[in-house]
Amino acid sequence: MKQSMTIAKSAERLKIDPSKTSVVLLAAGHGTRMRPLTDKLPKPLLKVGDHSLIEHHINRLSALGFKQIVINTAYLGEKIQQQLGNGERYGVDIHYSDESSTGALETAGGIKKSLPLIDSDPFLVVNADIYSDFDFSSLFKIEPDALGCLVLVPNPPHNLAGDFIINNPGMKHQGGSVSNSTMTFSGIALYRKIMFSVLPQGKLALGPILKRIIGNDKLVAMPYYGRWVDVGTPERLSELNSSLVSQIDSY
Repeated sequence: MKQSMTIAKSAERLKIDPSKTSVVLLAAGHGTRMRPLTDKLPKPLLKVGDHSLIEHHINRLSALGFKQIVINTAYLGEKIQQQLGNGERYGVDIHYSDESSTGALETAGGIKKSLPLIDSDPFLVVNADIYSDFDFSSLFKIEPDALGCLVLVPNPPHNLAGDFIINNPGMKHQGGSVSNSTMTFSGIALYRKIMFSVLPQGKLALGPILKRIIGNDKLVAMPYYGRWVDVGTPERLSELNSSLVSQIDSY
């Protein structure tokens, strides 16, 4: 059974300060669905246009004023570190949370391990294997009694059932109410440290933790209707690259 989320109120639509906000880029996954492309290359280094997926995020974050970036790595993580270095050429400061000795710790476990490297509270988390034009600096500050804000997107073809129910009768989009409609978690969120500091060390999935906190009304949602792609298969990567070429050709 899907759980409902409330849209963050307009009164809370205060922008975070990028220069003071740490960003965690999740890049430890094996990318098995992307084989054979990921047999010798970690998924975040797959190219979209002229840059890798993770470089698109870093370049965008840098342009928006974010400076503090933490990247968790596991599978072929040394190649990510070799490619990105300390972030100087991107205008950011990159630190790495290496999970290679244990294997990928899944999302919650990876964030937990990264906490000593995260300087801000709250902090931003972005899946490195998505492609989006989302303005990361537009995320809301979290209400005093909330633990985070999830960015939700319209359901893509591979997840038509969605992840969460939007429970906000006053919210309108394209002339109609989206109350009781489902949306998909984008892999972009703002979290408070306490959400992860109380967790045990080790391999932990994020989904069950989100559902428990949502059930306690401790998470709010922010809908996003711009460009967003979960680059989860070679076919989606090819479609994304083709769409970018078509976009350039149309100018």
